[in-house]
Amino acid sequence: MYLKYVGIRVTDLERSVKFYTQLLGLKEERRGDSRKLGLGIWVLLRDEQSGERIELNWYPEESKYATPYAPGEALDHVGFVVDDVRTTYRELLARGAEPTGVTPDETEGWTAFVEDPDGNWVEIFQTTPPKSEPEGP
Repeated sequence: MYLKYVGIRVTDLERSVKFYTQLLGLKEERRGDSRKLGLGIWVLLRDEQSGERIELNWYPEESKYATPYAPGEALDHVGFVVDDVRTTYRELLARGAEPTGVTPDETEGWTAFVEDPDGNWVEIFQTTPPKSEPEGP
């Protein structure tokens, strides 16, 4: 047994595809439309370096899965390894990602969190010691 992907429910599919591809560098692998089955539209994204995947799922109002949305619903966060947390954090904020309040300086520079367009937390972290001194968020 092995993990193949994680599915995330989203409220605006194209907005979320843009966030995960343009800001986080994932590539669209394929998409499908399951509305005839009472489901929704899904987009499978892949990280080219690790091979890991995220499936974004959008459900129309008539789907039984289109329940009221609450950020995170059971998902705590999605993690991405980066070379330099502080630099990546500043770049993500500059490109429109929302901060969560947990900044690199609060975690000794090893990790930080931003929110995706639906309020789900995205963790960025590095596996090597921070390269630079804190300069603020």
